Amino acid sequence: MSHVCVSIKRLGISIAAGLCIGVFGAELGNPVSDPVRVKSASDEARLAMKGFSLPDGYQVELTAAEPHLANPVAFHIDERGRFFVVETFRHGQGVLDIRGRRGWPNQDFIDSLTEERLETLSDELLDADLSSRTVDDRIAMLRYYMGDKAERELASETDQVRLVEDRDGDGVADHSSIFADGFNQIADGLASGVLARSGKVYFTNIPDLWLLEDEDGDGIAEKRESLHYGFGVRVGFLGHDLHGLKIGPDGKLYFSIGDRGSHVKTKDGRVVGMADTGTVFRCNLDGSDLEVFAYGLRNPQELAFDAYGNLFTGDNNSDGGDQARWVYVVEGGDSGWRIGYQFLNKPVPRGPWNAEKLWHPQWEGQAAYLVPPIANIGNGPSGLTYHPGTGFSDALKDHFFLVDFKGSPANSGIHTIKMRPKGATFEIAKLDSIIWNVLATDADFGVDGGLYLTDWVEGWAVTGKGRIYRILEEEVTDADLVTETKALLADGMTNRSSRALAKLLEHPDMRVRQEAQFELANRGASSIEHFEGVLKYGDSLFAKLHAIWGLGQIIPAYSNAVEPVLDALFAVEDEVRGQAAKVVGNHRIESAFGRLAALCADDTSARVRFFAAKSLGKYGRRESIPPLVAMLEANNDEDPYLRHAGVMGLAGVQDFR
Repeated sequence: MSHVCVSIKRLGISIAAGLCIGVFGAELGNPVSDPVRVKSASDEARLAMKGFSLPDGYQVELTAAEPHLANPVAFHIDERGRFFVVETFRHGQGVLDIRGRRGWPNQDFIDSLTEERLETLSDELLDADLSSRTVDDRIAMLRYYMGDKAERELASETDQVRLVEDRDGDGVADHSSIFADGFNQIADGLASGVLARSGKVYFTNIPDLWLLEDEDGDGIAEKRESLHYGFGVRVGFLGHDLHGLKIGPDGKLYFSIGDRGSHVKTKDGRVVGMADTGTVFRCNLDGSDLEVFAYGLRNPQELAFDAYGNLFTGDNNSDGGDQARWVYVVEGGDSGWRIGYQFLNKPVPRGPWNAEKLWHPQWEGQAAYLVPPIANIGNGPSGLTYHPGTGFSDALKDHFFLVDFKGSPANSGIHTIKMRPKGATFEIAKLDSIIWNVLATDADFGVDGGLYLTDWVEGWAVTGKGRIYRILEEEVTDADLVTETKALLADGMTNRSSRALAKLLEHPDMRVRQEAQFELANRGASSIEHFEGVLKYGDSLFAKLHAIWGLGQIIPAYSNAVEPVLDALFAVEDEVRGQAAKVVGNHRIESAFGRLAALCADDTSARVRFFAAKSLGKYGRRESIPPLVAMLEANNDEDPYLRHAGVMGLAGVQDFR
């Protein structure tokens, strides 16, 4: 038996012997003090601004700098304008990287090796890491090779969530505090994602998806609940973590993980995840109904929805001659990446990934099982956000803002991307940048209409520094609307009448529209007439889309919420028909089947055919086959997204047999 097999067998024995972390065994370490590792205040941040490059008509302001924050990986701004910043101190001091594996074993282990085994130790460690299927496997592997060094070196630092506030309203942060820390278990990190909404803070930190709550309003999270445990089954590459938190138009929580993999045992007894690739997940806000939404990604750092409910991400390249990808993320989509490709060097670096051009946008001869990226953009996709509709002029509306992190300010900044429909998918309509010469990690729009970004400052390693900058137009054209939006978000929706909420479904800011939709949906049966009224009598396309999504949220509890959505299947607007087709399919509404079949086979809109085909597959009925085949024949393999939807539809029929 090989040494590799011996080590893996020992890992199995360790797990059987009982590790301290079980299925729901997420643990918190002890808080770590916050001393000299954060740099003191200086003029560096303001001096750095002089080197930033912005388009004419825009300016940048400093909102916060060290010591108010340090080593910022990601952030989110809540409805009150407070910044929740994910800070890492475990980067290089607690979270390992497979590329540094020769340094893992402790000296006693090294001394015990034969000369032959020592020569192949690097391969053995790689095989052990790639063989890991669960987080517990990873922990056992590290303890086997590192011994007591694992506890000593991997639990010395904590990542944390910091709360940064501008309490006097002058646009500059004047207070910061640690909202949550103690994330310094062996398996923890890097912490990479946060989303704050209505007093609940979702926090992604391998191996857990956390829900944090500050119940007494003192700026510290007293309540901590691991909604799911099991992310990050291997060491893998540093930074291929759990991130991308977004609430979708369906009211579900979406998030992503890189190719460190996942194996999550849910509280209802299911196993969810994929060990050998990166994935996008979704679940309800309480963590229930976790599922893999899309997969085959390498490291999709962030996610963002556009105003029409389409999900996008930037996926990182493998440093093997390939390029980063701008991806339209669709349900069931496979983008083609597998972890093993990273370590293939002969005869072609990265194996099929390069040899078969799996990372290329659509081309003739491309593998048919994957959904290709829209374009190759950037080298280090990091943060991502979408213009909400207020704050900047019309020139940047309907744009995504993609952070490109390349290890130095000179090569880094934020791209702006505008899409336009192309069949069932999209193409780039415009590509530019909003800021350059800044080592940004994340970006988000504030309630005040400004675009905020976090600055890592320099290099790849932690520096104890960190900044938040705000980009704004020199002449704001919709100042009154910005003020109104800020007030609407701060005041919330709970005290507004249902009629007022229905009116807000057509508000120019998508955050306001979404919060109005969610509050209406929370009101259950009484909301149906208001959603239906928007669909029947409204003029706003966005209002109609939010009405469909809102009805989709309550259909499981109120069957009469279905009727307005059924009517929407006959709407004049393509987008309304498409979203209605998606909603009725998600809930397998039997009375919609015939109309879905007709839309799949004959609708003039490729997007409508796409959603109808996917929905047909969720019924598992053989009657789905003729319209699906008709759609695929008409497509003639020209649109890979229609091909994907048709195959998903046919696979769904098979799944139900």
